[in-house]
Formats: sequence, C-alpha cells, structure tokens
Amino acid sequence: MKSILLHIDQDAAFPARLQVALDIARETNGHITCLQAISYDIFTPGDVYGAAMAAALPVIRDNAEAQRAAIERELAHEGVPWDWHFVYGMAGQRLIEASPLADLVILGPAENGMGGRGPSSLVGEVVLKARAPVLVVPGEAKSFDIGAPMLVAWNGSAESAHALRAALSLLACSCKVTLASIAEGEGPGGFDLPSTEGARYLSRHGIDCEMVAIPRGEGGIAETLEAAARMRECSLIVMGAYGHARLAELLFGGVTRKMLSAPELPILLAH
Repeated sequence: MKSILLHIDQDAAFPARLQVALDIARETNGHITCLQAISYDIFTPGDVYGAAMAAALPVIRDNAEAQRAAIERELAHEGVPWDWHFVYGMAGQRLIEASPLADLVILGPAENGMGGRGPSSLVGEVVLKARAPVLVVPGEAKSFDIGAPMLVAWNGSAESAHALRAALSLLACSCKVTLASIAEGEGPGGFDLPSTEGARYLSRHGIDCEMVAIPRGEGGIAETLEAAARMRECSLIVMGAYGHARLAELLFGGVTRKMLSAPELPILLAH
C-alpha cells in the first residue's frame, strides 16, 4: 500500500484511522495523502439567503485550519511521508476524484451526521464509486498489526474476488490468512467461484491460507464473520461490498450494511 488516501474530518473515529494509516504506511513504506473537504452544500436547503452560511463558514474554516495545524504537528514527528489536500465540496465526491491513483482509501464507520447510528452513507458512496479499496476503521482501534491473522469473507462472488485481490499486499504480511465461507444451504445463492479458486489465487502469490466453512450463527452472517475473526485474533476482515442489488441492501439490510453499522475491527471493502 504505497499510496494511502486518508479522509480528514473531526469525527470521533479520526484519531483511530490516523493511527492505522501511520501503521500501514510504516510497514509498507507508503505515503499518506490527507484529504480535508469543506462543503457549502450543507447550508443550501434551509438557508435561502445565505445568512447561516456566511456566519458559519469562517468558524468552519478556523476549525479546519486548527485541525490541520494539529495533525501536521503530529505527522512531522512520525517519520512517514505525507501531503495535504484541502478542497471545497462534498467529501465523498472529492475522495472518489482522488482515488484513481490510491492503493487504499481510509474512512471512519459513522461519518453520516447521524451520531453514529447506522452505516455511513459516505462509506457506501466511496466503496461503490472509488477506484481503490476502502478500509473502514472503527473509533476503538488503537493500532493496526499488519502481521496479525486476517480473515477473508468468501462467498464466491465477483465482489469477494475483487476484495481478495485488493487486499493482497496486506494479506502477504499476515502470519495467517483464513478464507472463510458461511454455510447458507442450497439455492440460487451458491458460489460462482469456490473457495479453492481463492486459495489457488493466493498460493500463486506465495500466500498460504486456511479454508474454513463456518455454520451461520443465529445472529446472522455479519455476526458470524465477526465472531470468527475475534476467535482467530484477526486484525482485519476483508470482504466484497454490496454483492446484492444496492436497493435491496438499503431496504432489507445486507451483510455489508450490518458490518458497517458498528464494526468491531477494521474492514477492507471492495465492490
């Protein structure tokens, strides 16, 4: 992961994702691009004459500059190369525009203006449209051990294959990779690609893995995957995002949506 795109915001999870970005950059000799975006759009619906925008923008700019100064002071002592991009516009769109030459985009799980209730709309937008995998870091993360065990959620879909391929450089550093599939019974949800194909792909890149089939727990697929990762002391879950129709995900709550509501450990997503 030589080029890491880090979303700068003042949400509670930011210190965690900054630390994770630093840990990954150190281990991979990577470069961190800090992207800080301020949008005028948040004032548009109820601010016909622009009065609220005119009053609030100087405060928002001052807060953004104060945050930038504090982060730059910290980065100056971390020994990791970095640069800073300050832009106007919606954060999701600006991150997507900056993603084509990024190896990884790092976001928080609850950057949705809802106090952390439910999955982030920003994450969903960036995962679906960015040209790079997205690493979602929960606010409770203290660090990222790149050599720890990692779990790949495998359902044989193109999305899970994309996620596996996108995570390759991180998986290569792991002491143990588990390719986990959830047994859901027979039916149209069967695997397009068996887990043996995923294992064969990893082996071509010099990565051994353990293939496991895990019975689905009473709590559902998301809870089953998280429990399997905890049991193996994993530092990361890798999974394909929005494998079903996005409308169905939003209406009925797919695995991706549930995993992002309150992730217990970092999740690497690719669509």
